Amino acid sequence: MTRVKTFDPDAVLDAATDLFWRRGFADTGVQDLVDELGISRSSLYATFGDKDQLFQMALARYCTTEAGPRHELLTRDGSVRDALRQLLLGLAHAPEQHPDRRGCLIVNAAMERVPGDSATTVAITDQLGRLEEALYSTVRRGQASGEIDRARDARALARFLVCVVQGMRVLGKATADREALLDTVDVALEAVAGVGTAERVAAEERAAPREDAVRRPRRADDKPAPS
Repeated sequence: MTRVKTFDPDAVLDAATDLFWRRGFADTGVQDLVDELGISRSSLYATFGDKDQLFQMALARYCTTEAGPRHELLTRDGSVRDALRQLLLGLAHAPEQHPDRRGCLIVNAAMERVPGDSATTVAITDQLGRLEEALYSTVRRGQASGEIDRARDARALARFLVCVVQGMRVLGKATADREALLDTVDVALEAVAGVGTAERVAAEERAAPREDAVRRPRRADDKPAPS
């Protein structure tokens, strides 16, 4: 007689994704998964296969639930500059949403498992490719609307933004320096939209700093603003 599952596979996969996101692949053992997910080893293997297979499922789930909405943000009707602004400001505030500084599972997996693991390499390459295509379409739409100079290389701008997005994820994990992340938002938008055409989008963010935000320490070469 076939045994009926007494757990929700989707909920268990979400929990596994969260665990891998927090601890990484190497630091997550099978017993850690059993303890965190609340299922037996036999159920784990029967439903998800081995740890490697479960990690690939978790990576795919992350791409859908975490990265997917950011791609959808870029396809909405309205100002392209506003869409890019919302995308980058969301990344600037990501460390506040996750105080444990877990970063981005895509970046974490790339650093930990690429190029040694072929399945992870393919998954990461595909995800970065999807991000580039979403940004390329957004830049082209901005050029059509006049928000971005038509003479600029749309593909090069999209690839630049991929580096900005992934770099912000790394900085958010490494330092959670909110001021540095907001500076990046400003400069990236000015670089894409043309020097002097992008408003200082982070001004309102700095005007009302949050209590839980990590503030940048004053550097020796910082000069006071003129009175």
